[in-house]
Parts: sequence; structure tokens; C-alpha cells
Amino acid sequence: MGDGFIDGKNEQDLWNDYKKNKDPKVRDAFIKQYAPLVKYVAGKVAVGMPHNVEFDDLVGYGIFGLFDAIDKFDPDKNVKFKTYAVTRIRGAIFDELRSVDWVPRSVRQKAKEIEETVSALESSLGRTASDLEVAAKLNVSLEDYQKTLLRISGTAILSLHDVWYSGEDNDKVSIVDSIESPQSLNPDTIVEKEEIKRVIVKAISDLPEKEKKVLVLYYYEDLTLKEIGQILEVTESRVSQLHTKAILHLRTKLSNLKRGIL
Repeated sequence: MGDGFIDGKNEQDLWNDYKKNKDPKVRDAFIKQYAPLVKYVAGKVAVGMPHNVEFDDLVGYGIFGLFDAIDKFDPDKNVKFKTYAVTRIRGAIFDELRSVDWVPRSVRQKAKEIEETVSALESSLGRTASDLEVAAKLNVSLEDYQKTLLRISGTAILSLHDVWYSGEDNDKVSIVDSIESPQSLNPDTIVEKEEIKRVIVKAISDLPEKEKKVLVLYYYEDLTLKEIGQILEVTESRVSQLHTKAILHLRTKLSNLKRGIL
């Protein structure tokens, strides 16, 4: 959105006007301008989701997040609207996914069992547990464990959107918000911003190399799992496994760090 977008005004002026007047014409202009952002976020979310989750549904959920972002955005804060909107859009999508309960109970239970097993192992070992160690603890074969990682991939992604911090005005921040854009956290309501960032960076740095690469390439470099597979020279399903493992290990490390264990 550039100069001359509406009546010769630039975007900052439009935001200032909208904050004061809530002009529906300006709101519609913002919706039209940023609608592609909803499709972009929905596309990212769709990766790793089961086939019963429709892309168009994700876009529909995300539109409500865009509406919310436009209404609540404060142009006086040192945050770009695009950065702020991505967080709100993604949050709206995952809130709706939770409410429609798209994950089978058996898959949720298996994901919880694996996460608890990984957490217990890593607390006792003081390091990242290997696939073999987790499989042995679960009393399953390595092959079965790796197949299960693919089954729970959608649940693992959803878990990254669990609330990591709640600030004033119910300004919730998830783990994935902190990974992708720590600069978008509102400094007025989140005084622990730098501490959250430090904890996330430490947790990622302690991951095995391939898992670390998957997180960095996916969340920082914005590559798809297929593109990451080409870089790492592994199959897309293997990248999905690595992504799921990275999330499980990351959540374990963050929980331990918050409890002061590591």
C-alpha cells in the first residue's frame, strides 16, 4: 500500500485516520490490501495438516484474524502492521482449529504420551534424547516410532501455538510467535521480551543439528518442507518427522528452562 492509496494519503496517515474515525471505507481498503497475507499464512499453516483440513477453511478462519488485527492495530507502536497481522491471523486460524476439534482423540493422546516420554528422558539424561531411546522407552520399534511422528505432525504444529506468555490486555504470545518474530512482541505489555527471546534461542541452539536446520529454514528462511528436503537431501516425509521431533524437543526444553531445570 503506497502513496495515493486513498485520497493521496500514505499508509501511515491512513492508519492514523482509521484509529480516530474507524472509517469503513478505509477498513475495506486495508482488508483488500492485506487479503493476500491471509492466504500466505493459511498456506504456511496447511503444511503438515491432515487431508481433512481444507485450505479454503483456513483462509476463512484467517480472515477473522485480519479483521481483528485491523481493528486493534495501534500505529503509534513501533511494530509494522504486516508483522502484527500475521500473529493475529495465525492465532485466529489455530483458535478455530481447536474449536472444531479436528485432531482425533487417539492422535492427541499419542502426541501427549510421546511429549511426556521425551520430557522425562531429557530431564534424566540432561541432553536431547535419540529416536532409539524414545522408541525403547515407549516399547515400540524405531520404524513404528517414526511412523507415529508423521501421524502427530499436525498436533505438534498446533502445540507450538499454545500460549507461552499472556501480557496485559490479554495480549497472548505463543511459542511460534517468539520463534518467528520476537520483534513483534509488544514492549509495553511484555517486559520479558528479551528473556523470552533468550530462552527460545538457547532451546533451539541445543537441538540436534538437522532439527535445528529444519526450524531455522522453516521459520526464519520461510522455506517449505519440500524445499528443506531438497537442501538436506532427504524426503519430504523425513523433513516432516524432523520438524515434529524438533517441536517436541523444543517444547520440552522450553518447559524445563521455565522450570529452571536447564
